[in-house]
Amino acid sequence: MNIATVILAAGQGSRMKSDLPKVLHKIAGAPMLWHTMQCAAQIEAEKTIVVVGHGGEATSDAALEYSADAKIVWQVEQNGTGHAVQQAKNDLEGFEGDVVVLYGDTPFVKPETLQKMLAARDRNSLVVLGFEAANPGGYGRLQMNGDSLEAILEAKDCTPEQLRITFCNSGVICAPASLLFSLLEDVGNDNANGEVYLTDIIAIARARDLPCTAITCSEAETLGVNSRQNLAQAEAVFQQNARTAAMENGVTLTAPDTVHFAFDTHIGRDTIIEPNVFFGLEVTIESGATIRAFSHLEGCHVARNCVVGPYARLRPGAELDLGAKVGNFVEIKAAQIEAGAKVNHLSYVGDARVGEGSNIGAGTIFCNYDGVNKHHTEIGKRVFIGSNSALVAPVSIADDGFVATGSVVTADVPEGALAIARARLVIKPGLGKRMMDRLKAAKAAKK
Repeated sequence: MNIATVILAAGQGSRMKSDLPKVLHKIAGAPMLWHTMQCAAQIEAEKTIVVVGHGGEATSDAALEYSADAKIVWQVEQNGTGHAVQQAKNDLEGFEGDVVVLYGDTPFVKPETLQKMLAARDRNSLVVLGFEAANPGGYGRLQMNGDSLEAILEAKDCTPEQLRITFCNSGVICAPASLLFSLLEDVGNDNANGEVYLTDIIAIARARDLPCTAITCSEAETLGVNSRQNLAQAEAVFQQNARTAAMENGVTLTAPDTVHFAFDTHIGRDTIIEPNVFFGLEVTIESGATIRAFSHLEGCHVARNCVVGPYARLRPGAELDLGAKVGNFVEIKAAQIEAGAKVNHLSYVGDARVGEGSNIGAGTIFCNYDGVNKHHTEIGKRVFIGSNSALVAPVSIADDGFVATGSVVTADVPEGALAIARARLVIKPGLGKRMMDRLKAAKAAKK
């Protein structure tokens, strides 16, 4: 079956009180739009068309960042959902397959749900996605007769009896491309807002004696984001789902409510995540790792049996190989820490490779930035870097090298060599106390 998705992402979202287009507000570190586009990708849509309008350039850039194959079309004037879908007509000319209409501000519709809609399309001309609402309020009601969808009723037009219907419209619709645009041609704008509503195609289809039905999903799946409060709700829903999925897949979360996942976090089984860990985008943790409390990870890869933290920060480009250890108050950026290597305390490692089995002592700084450019540090295998050392890049320490505590290394260290770069210790008997006495006296005199 050929499938195309049309994602409506043109709305201004005035209730967000923001200069940012609504669909670009982030859930789990990624624009809402990406969540919807991910769903489209998971049903293997042959075409994904994103309809942009308000803030369209930024929305277009975000869509293409997620998928370079996405097609962008413009709704210059916001004249309703039906009008928005019509903007995709030219790009779907001659397309022989089903179109699923999705929304950039409704990020949690599941691909399994869309597959159910597509299966139901085999027996119906139109399929609508509905949900049982705990509080139907202003939602449009789906009037069913058995499995047949008879009408979508706007809440303001409902009789008291119809208002008791709890089966509500999500807005997601599936139909053959040719039929969808044929029905839209007959939709007028004779309503209070003077807009072309997508939902009106149901009445037109019924007037043509075309069979229509509705598929049910959970209310949480159709959560729409129209305000900052909704955005916070959506974040909470995502995080709860991500935590549950992680634990069901064999990950231990010792304090689940304190762990923050990103849109694309991948964690292998038998990994232990301690409290208050934050995952940014593009993080992969392999099986059997331990991520200790209060650590922050983004754009990094952690191999099997590694230990990270507590209070560690892995920045983009950090690569930890099998069994590597990164300890408390350590920051790693654009660096590979090879198998069994250790950076255990209070150190910064940037733009570097730390070889297998090496040990980086406490307080070591990889001086990688000269104010304009970044430079690389190469650490070989089984190297020992003494505490409180500074390695001024570009520099290399060959296999089995040893850097003495407190050294500032500005030249390459050969294999097996010892590098010492610090001033000779000089002791002046009694001078320390005399200096302190003079300083105290001077301070007292000022008072």
